[in-house]
Amino acid sequence: MGLLFLAACSNKQSTEKKLPIYGEREPVTKTVNGKEVTDTVYHTIPDFKFTNQYGTEVTAKSLDNDIYVADFFFTSCPSICPIMHRNMLNVYQEFKNTPDVKIISHTIDPGHDSAAVLKKYADNLGVSGNSWWFLQGPKEATYKLAESYLTSVAEDKNAAGGLVHAGYFILVDKQKHIRGTYDGTKPEDTQKLITDIKTLQTEYKNNKTS
Repeated sequence: MGLLFLAACSNKQSTEKKLPIYGEREPVTKTVNGKEVTDTVYHTIPDFKFTNQYGTEVTAKSLDNDIYVADFFFTSCPSICPIMHRNMLNVYQEFKNTPDVKIISHTIDPGHDSAAVLKKYADNLGVSGNSWWFLQGPKEATYKLAESYLTSVAEDKNAAGGLVHAGYFILVDKQKHIRGTYDGTKPEDTQKLITDIKTLQTEYKNNKTS
């Protein structure tokens, strides 16, 4: 009976769904207990320093031990941003009382989107508390950070609002690895994001109990 139970547990663990890790990776060889061991180093989100809608400094360290979702937007965006954040509200409502799940939205128009403007924007969405931060920082740093999220933003005089950006929601795990990207304009992608966050939560829960 014991052997059957162990086999059943092992089979359950092997078939459990795990999300992929996105981005470049490289093998690194190191010596452990006198033996050479090859490990894989995955792409991670680098440190940053921005200000949220409350005027509080937020860095990558502020998200340590959190699963989080990131996106890029600007408050005067006349095209996809309102659709994206209507969809993101579903994520917010699902996890706003979950301490280790956060949302961060980076403005790509920091000259206009001050902390006060971001606070008004959050208020209009019905967002309060610290589970969803709207972040403002230097334009160059924001645009560079977008590349780390495997997305891009740019100025374009011919675009609506003078700025262009991809409408992706990016799921990041507690080790700052990208675990999923989702089209923020599509409700079905947003629902998949919610499901994948729960999958990550289960992954961490099982790692603690294994």
